[in-house]
Amino acid sequence: MNPDLDLTLQRIIRAPRAAVWHAWTDPAKLAQWWLPAPARCQVDRLDPRPGGAFVTRMGDADGAFVPHLDACFLVVDELERIVFTNALTSTWRPATPAPVAMTATITLTDHPDGTDYRVLVQHGDPESRAHHEKLGFADGWGLVTAQLAAVAEDLAAR
Repeated sequence: MNPDLDLTLQRIIRAPRAAVWHAWTDPAKLAQWWLPAPARCQVDRLDPRPGGAFVTRMGDADGAFVPHLDACFLVVDELERIVFTNALTSTWRPATPAPVAMTATITLTDHPDGTDYRVLVQHGDPESRAHHEKLGFADGWGLVTAQLAAVAEDLAAR
């Protein structure tokens, strides 16, 4: 982790890794938590494998959806790690321009209370990191992580 280039988030989710993994890799579940409420998410493509597409749209109360994320998965280690980037689109073309070019690593490990969930978002330069932080990284990713926790904990309770 490079504090000049990277942003991080860590949370204990009170659900087993399998439930968190399912919430991340099932399009219907991802749509429930991927964007900060009250925004709505439409998952256009979710192919969690190396080289697979990760494409979502964002909707508001009037029902209109606009592009949100066009990215690709780089690494997918079942139940352990997901790495994706928006520097390449879902078709593996360089993103031009990438909104805030980043590579995100999601790591899941066992914890006595459930899952230790960690996010590392890497940027190419300090300006991109600062811009992402200014856009509300802590609040936005914090809120969606809380929403993820709610979905995963609900799955675990069933």
